[in-house]
Amino acid sequence: MTRHVLIDQMTWTDYDERVRTENPLVILPVGSLEQHGPHTPLGTDTIIPTAISTAAAERVGAMVAPPIAYGYKSQARTGGGNHFAGTTSLDGETLIHMTRDIIKEFARHGVRNMVVMDSHYENEMFLIEGIDLALRELRADGNEDMKIVKIRYFEFTSDETMGIVFPNGFPGWPLEHAGVMTTSVMLHLHPELVQMDRVPDHPPVQYPPYDVFPADPATGSPSGVLASARGASAEKGKRLFDEYVAGISKALSVEFKLGARTPEARASTGTVRQ
Repeated sequence: MTRHVLIDQMTWTDYDERVRTENPLVILPVGSLEQHGPHTPLGTDTIIPTAISTAAAERVGAMVAPPIAYGYKSQARTGGGNHFAGTTSLDGETLIHMTRDIIKEFARHGVRNMVVMDSHYENEMFLIEGIDLALRELRADGNEDMKIVKIRYFEFTSDETMGIVFPNGFPGWPLEHAGVMTTSVMLHLHPELVQMDRVPDHPPVQYPPYDVFPADPATGSPSGVLASARGASAEKGKRLFDEYVAGISKALSVEFKLGARTPEARASTGTVRQ
């Protein structure tokens, strides 16, 4: 039998057996369908966390759920704005309820350990609310042993790597939308989807330290890029990707006390849930 990492490629019987006998960790990637400049695809925020989740799952013996491929509305100062063609967003309440429902469904299957892998800056508090509501409702139903770790993968970038990837200075994560980091990782993962000849070359967009609603598209970035990705490269992308996978795998091993990841080894240490 082929041992899949991706849940949607498993049969229900194989999935059920692993949940019942291995107490597996399930990783849920969350991204967006959002413009990422004229040079990287709309699905960038979903492609990257799914790839990181899959590589980390292979290391620690976890399983990866199909991603939530839509996110909360793009904001001008962190994503260019929700007005760009192709950007397809959810209301906050919808994302909260989707997150809650998915967590509760996995709990119903018997899953007790989950990771929410976030890639879209605007998702943050809505995912936290969905996690909180799910845990509250599960506790009310008598399920006290569900544990969830929420991760934003880019926060695993080391100071050393930051100096290599941003030799001329780091503009900040909010302005890194469609910038050097995501473009580099996409060049590593899917160079065929990146058009470096279309990267805008301009200084970081300057915004006032406040938000105005309704947003005026004329005052923001015309390309959707907030800081130029001109310095991106596949080499930088590989360094970033490898660092994210290694750091996240280590963190998950610590948080969930993951040791040997074969069923036989887990049985010998008493960690197989019958």
